[in-house]
Amino acid sequence: MENRYQMPRGTFDLFDEEVLIWRQVEQLIRRICQLYGYEEIRTPIFEATEVFAGENDSSDMVNKEMYSFNDNGGRSLTLRPEGTKGIIRAFVEHKMFGSPDLPRKLYYLGPMFRYDRPQKGRYRQFHQFGVEAIGARDPLLDVETIALGWQIAKAMGINNITVMINSLGDKESRDAYRKALTDYFTPHLDELCEDCHRRLRQNPLRVLDCKVDRDKDFFRDAPSIQDYLNEPSRAYFASVLKGLDDLGISYQVEPHLVRGLDYYTNTVFEVVPVDDAGQQATIIGGGQYDGLVESFGGGDLCGFGFGMGLERMITLAKEQGGLQAIKPANDVYVIAIGEVGDYGLTIAQQLRSAGYSVALDYTHRGMKGQFKAAERAGSKVIIIAGEDELQQQKANVKDTETKEQITVPVSEIIGTVEKILGKRK
Repeated sequence: MENRYQMPRGTFDLFDEEVLIWRQVEQLIRRICQLYGYEEIRTPIFEATEVFAGENDSSDMVNKEMYSFNDNGGRSLTLRPEGTKGIIRAFVEHKMFGSPDLPRKLYYLGPMFRYDRPQKGRYRQFHQFGVEAIGARDPLLDVETIALGWQIAKAMGINNITVMINSLGDKESRDAYRKALTDYFTPHLDELCEDCHRRLRQNPLRVLDCKVDRDKDFFRDAPSIQDYLNEPSRAYFASVLKGLDDLGISYQVEPHLVRGLDYYTNTVFEVVPVDDAGQQATIIGGGQYDGLVESFGGGDLCGFGFGMGLERMITLAKEQGGLQAIKPANDVYVIAIGEVGDYGLTIAQQLRSAGYSVALDYTHRGMKGQFKAAERAGSKVIIIAGEDELQQQKANVKDTETKEQITVPVSEIIGTVEKILGKRK
């Protein structure tokens, strides 16, 4: 029979072992976020388009990759392409800036959407974990946030990684650097791609992130932001690097690192794996944003955060042997012999109410087939009931490890299973 329906390009289904691995990663992320004092926030999958499309935004995400549409009311909405701006919208809308305990530490976990050419680790619907610490400006907060991402990567079994880091400085430093970049790249205008023509007008720093022109000779000689940092920005960045040194986190200063979004200031970073060929692919990226909260009407508050693409992280962790699917074993398998299915289901429900996972047969297999199914499920206890057991309101309880089997009244089944497996509640 012809399969008429298939997944949209750039999406994928998760099931069997894959979904078990994803669940492990999500549990690991939540556990480590709790260690750092982060609370979960869940925002809508779509927002008003203007939440993501800032005025004069030069990023490829805004200009090329957003899934935007008009709803039945004529409003322009966009499937969220990244997490930060939705979090800032929620932070301001719900007046979280009024908290006496800032920064407010929030994390998110869920699907994002970008129209891009699908490739390994890059999808049109992808999943991102991210954190935002909003309401404080401190180099130690930058370091702590980077350390959070670093610890998650290590906990997933990802090794041989390093932090690529740079400072974009404060407004004064960036203004001076923008002018230097404009003066430098203008004579090379004919050699730049069409997108870089736009970037040079909107935000010259974004030219440095061009994937088309970045390998050209004149790019390597472009001015470095390090030469344009004023003293406060230089001191701030030095404190961040010292903090990374103190925590033993390896890093490399990359003077042309600017990140892909326009709202970053001061510290920006990417965590990259370095393979034997020296190739790099970002698995975590983020930095500080100063002015983003204010642009949403929330006052002059600074934030620091990062995003982590789960597809890339999980792929890399599996390649390095850091993630293995662990299928939870089934506690109890109820074998009903003959026409006593209702009786078996009643027993199963009693055990489930006590907190045990229970499987039954619904395909009317014989006893041998059901025993094999119980073995495949990894069941630790097998309960067997037939017509005689139904009449006597009893059941046979077998410990699959010791092979011991006893017959007990229905009222004693939970207590008998508790002796074998321990209490679940």
